[in-house]
Amino acid sequence: MMAEVYYVGVDVGTASVRAALVTREGQLRSTAEEPITIWEPQSDHYVQSSTEIWHKCCTVVKKVTQGVERSQVRGIGFDATCSLVVLDQSFQPVPVNQDGDTQRNVVMWMDHRAAEQAARITNTGHGVLSRVGGVMSPEMQPPKLLWLKENVKESCWNKAAHFFDLPDFLSWKATGCLTRSLCTLVCKWTYCPPEGWDVSFWTAIGLEDLLENNTSKIGSVTCSPGSPLGDGLTQEAAADLGLDPGTAVGASLIDAHAGGLGVIGADVKGFRLPCEDQPITSRVAMICGTSSCHMAISERPLFVPGVWGPCLSAMVPDMWLNEGGQSATGRLIDHVVKGHAAYAQLQEQAQQRSPFTGESIYSYLNNHLSLKASSAVDLLGSSLHVWPDFHGNRSPLADPTLKGMVIGLSLSQTLEDLALLYLATVQALALGTRHILEAMKEAGHDIRTLFLCGGLSKNPLYVQIHANATGLPVVLPDQMEAVLVGAAILGACASRDYSSIQEAMGRMAKVGKVVQPNHEIQSFYERKYKVFLRLIDHQREYQALMNQR
Repeated sequence: MMAEVYYVGVDVGTASVRAALVTREGQLRSTAEEPITIWEPQSDHYVQSSTEIWHKCCTVVKKVTQGVERSQVRGIGFDATCSLVVLDQSFQPVPVNQDGDTQRNVVMWMDHRAAEQAARITNTGHGVLSRVGGVMSPEMQPPKLLWLKENVKESCWNKAAHFFDLPDFLSWKATGCLTRSLCTLVCKWTYCPPEGWDVSFWTAIGLEDLLENNTSKIGSVTCSPGSPLGDGLTQEAAADLGLDPGTAVGASLIDAHAGGLGVIGADVKGFRLPCEDQPITSRVAMICGTSSCHMAISERPLFVPGVWGPCLSAMVPDMWLNEGGQSATGRLIDHVVKGHAAYAQLQEQAQQRSPFTGESIYSYLNNHLSLKASSAVDLLGSSLHVWPDFHGNRSPLADPTLKGMVIGLSLSQTLEDLALLYLATVQALALGTRHILEAMKEAGHDIRTLFLCGGLSKNPLYVQIHANATGLPVVLPDQMEAVLVGAAILGACASRDYSSIQEAMGRMAKVGKVVQPNHEIQSFYERKYKVFLRLIDHQREYQALMNQR
């Protein structure tokens, strides 16, 4: 009998590195997780260390491959946040802040230090902006690069020889191959196949030095995600990871896009979903964790104001991707709950309810709300309204200056009030998703089903409210760690065990559960959505009044 073959998926998230050993059918055999450090040297500056990240990747891969023969591992794929890694000529780390700490050489995806540079780039009105929703986000790489040139020229810019997106840094570290994934370059760097880099753009924003030497600092060779890189794992990387040299390595993906691969291609036959017998373009993958991304694909390029893309081959080869997003979702829920006066009481109650297993505070809140509701839990949120852009709006308004709002607060600060504020925050995030989907539909997307994955998809209240607020069925994956399955799909493709990403997705991504919307409360969400849209009008009105001289 032939030995089972496996693929390893590695996911570098915001605060941890995870790995999974995945079978040919997409089943997770083992997983491991290690935390990574986030430094905040000043407000809106978030930095990490690429040395620490690689070290943690090696630790988790060794853990998940314990007990299997190295020869059984056919391929490995990496995904990561779209953070910016800076290395010198000798591939050593270069510091990205004024403090000069060499190990801190990664500008994180959520770092908003370059807001002013992003606004200046937007003001150029350059043609490449049409592929990022018309507005340059401070979470993209060009403004961050410009910030480094303008603020740390001596200590960083002049020493830097390689600027990598974190997913590309990982595949380079594994293979020694400098080929960049189209996923990162097209989505975050304004690269546009088949033409490539737009020389006039980099010149217009004052970064023409990146064009030197055939753009060697930012990448001169590209390939589609899942393409095999170099000769597979180098001797050194194989020793670090505990795998065989030459093991296939697939070109990497941004973490959200890996989640998209891990869910969007699942076979839905028999689940009576509106996307059955429809092209894959009728599905949106939503990857919801610290932040959330909304991935819609199309056969022809669609331009959605305030939404990133269209990007060719950025997730599924030969398909166009539009990516909406919310900069703070899980992070916002934590912020609202943990900052409330009744938070200590909540922790105590959750602990008392299950002293041995330690029930999560969110399970406790969900349970508390359902006990309080005489009908649908959603209706408890009728007098409290939240605008959720506490960290700016990524889509569809593309305005990083927006702030959060809460309407309907009283002087009371009980556990009851905390539960209702939590509910209103989850509802606001779901209405934010609806806002993004409406913009996509208006631009020509035909969206019939939502496919969710990521940490927040494990919260049943969050999932049900997304179904209710959007009026769409929500599909949850069979393997809750869909991002890891997506990363493993890259390794499976690189190993040539599957002929294409599409074939691997169809075989390795599977439906776990379907959550249908509650149509009886549709009119409630119609009203709540109208209130939601009024909130932004009010905020803009206040800003305009305060900006009057």
